[in-house]
Amino acid sequence: MARIISVANQKGGVGKTTTAINLAASIAIAEKRVLLIDFDPQGNATSGVGVVKNEVKTGIYHALIQHRDIKEIVRDTELSFLRVVPSTIDLIGAEIELVDDPEREYRLKEALNVIKNEYDYILIDCPPSLSLLTVNALTASDSVIIPLQCEYYALEGLSQLLNTLDLVKKNLNPMLEIEGILLTMFDSRNNLSHQVADEVKNHFNSKVFNTIISRNVRLSESPSFGKPVLLYDIVSKGAINYMELAKEIISRGRIH
Repeated sequence: MARIISVANQKGGVGKTTTAINLAASIAIAEKRVLLIDFDPQGNATSGVGVVKNEVKTGIYHALIQHRDIKEIVRDTELSFLRVVPSTIDLIGAEIELVDDPEREYRLKEALNVIKNEYDYILIDCPPSLSLLTVNALTASDSVIIPLQCEYYALEGLSQLLNTLDLVKKNLNPMLEIEGILLTMFDSRNNLSHQVADEVKNHFNSKVFNTIISRNVRLSESPSFGKPVLLYDIVSKGAINYMELAKEIISRGRIH
């Protein structure tokens, strides 16, 4: 049965989608069966693994709102062990459509129940907000990865996210864990990056991944080619970082 991991932070620009795409790809090249769920209406994880967004007619919205079988929506990628459930623009209206549903927080969990035995890992790229979509993702997940950029204001808003995680754990998903805090956009030449990394490690100790994601041009370029960085430039620092992160997660061996 799959281990379901959300990648979440309500702040934009922290490397959330970059992490979802490249971690999914890096676990997949270790020959683990991976399903990437693009749960962000912007659809960047969809295009980031090579799916042309304007050719997508059905996506996660249709499983969530119209109860379509998620197996019908899954798409292949260039990597044989990585598949994706794309996002469509319809997802923007999903929250309004769910408001009166008494089971609104559990809709993604229900959709994934029929498919989770077919994968080793399911990664969910959450929207950059603490919305009903994010709550759905956290309710469906075993754990959450929190990307945190090594820049000024990095910790701003983190307490709000941790409070949301506590509420979800208390009221909706008692099994939810923090998989880890992931330091991203690290620049070894920049004193501020080192200061932020030290501050986060001092504050959160063992919750911080050993792997740190460095700033990397190839990592920034790869989405415009519709490829995870390891298919764009496997010897780049970004590819190596995400493969190290994949090893760190796989070595924990917490597949259900």
